[in-house]
Amino acid sequence: MTNLLDFDLDGLTRYFAEIGEKPFRAKQVMRWMHQRGADDFGQMSDLAKSLREKLVMSAEIQPPRILSEHRSEDGTVKWLIDTGTGNAVETVFIPENDRGTLCVSSQVGCALACTFCSTGYQGFNRNLSASEIIGQVWLANRALGKDPKGERIISNVVMMGMGEPLTNFDNVVTALHIMLDDHAYGLSRRRVTVSTSGVVPAMDRLGEACPVALAVSLHAPNDPLRDVLVPINKKYPLRELMSACQRYLAVAPRDFITFEYVMLAGVNDSVAQAQELIALTRDVPSKFNLIPFNPFPQAGYARSKPDAIRRFRETLQEAGRIVTTRKTRGDDIDAACGQLAGKVQDKTKRTQRKEEVTL
Repeated sequence: MTNLLDFDLDGLTRYFAEIGEKPFRAKQVMRWMHQRGADDFGQMSDLAKSLREKLVMSAEIQPPRILSEHRSEDGTVKWLIDTGTGNAVETVFIPENDRGTLCVSSQVGCALACTFCSTGYQGFNRNLSASEIIGQVWLANRALGKDPKGERIISNVVMMGMGEPLTNFDNVVTALHIMLDDHAYGLSRRRVTVSTSGVVPAMDRLGEACPVALAVSLHAPNDPLRDVLVPINKKYPLRELMSACQRYLAVAPRDFITFEYVMLAGVNDSVAQAQELIALTRDVPSKFNLIPFNPFPQAGYARSKPDAIRRFRETLQEAGRIVTTRKTRGDDIDAACGQLAGKVQDKTKRTQRKEEVTL
């Protein structure tokens, strides 16, 4: 059976052509699936009965399954999403006064092994399909319902959950197209953000294929430290990464790159390192998002003290940089930044190797 959630509008149009149907049917079905949350062809009352019967025989609308739901005291919601064979990913909704943000996963685990990230510690199993990625948005929309005005509660989507989105490029871009499509979720490019650890060639591809807002997980102001914290830096060092950011800005829907910077006590949080960061990014229009480290077992790092974060922030601000400090949300349900772990049958054997080294 063909899962229609795997298709953006172009793919769905091709599918209907293959089964002998007119192109406009794709828009109708997109609206039913994503705007009305339908998963039953029998509900699609503006389709001919013969087409509905044909779809029942050849296709399905199959989102992933929710295994559990946890709600934080601050309103954050975390879902554990079944991805089969003992694996699961996590999706998080973060409500704020002016927006509702859904944090979406792109892989089961992550192969990049950033040393401060719980997902990275879990190792890597596989890429999510397009239906598993957009299915998280589909499920969250259904679970959350609409606000009193009848509007959708999710206004922003960030690809900042489990995994490195740009190493699952094709499936992520298909899901992005669906998020942006007016026949589906109709989100603005400015309200959809892809976060990357710095996969430089894929950053260029994203700029060509589907430019949305971009966040770069920076976390260090120099190559020696970033080589340790974000190992992909050994392949794409900071000079190459900064150049890729400049190229992306030529097509980006925003006029800045967001640099994410997790604050690790005694590791990357000194005033001198803030000054290095200013020099590193001087030619890249940007804003900084300082993220207090959220501990997890086996982390080996501690959160920077509030005074250290304040001094770091003030050093950047005195240089004219825009800086925010991320509020810690959902840490009582392990839904805060860097804490997502899900359930990963690690094909990289990373956890096993770490345990052997510890022993």
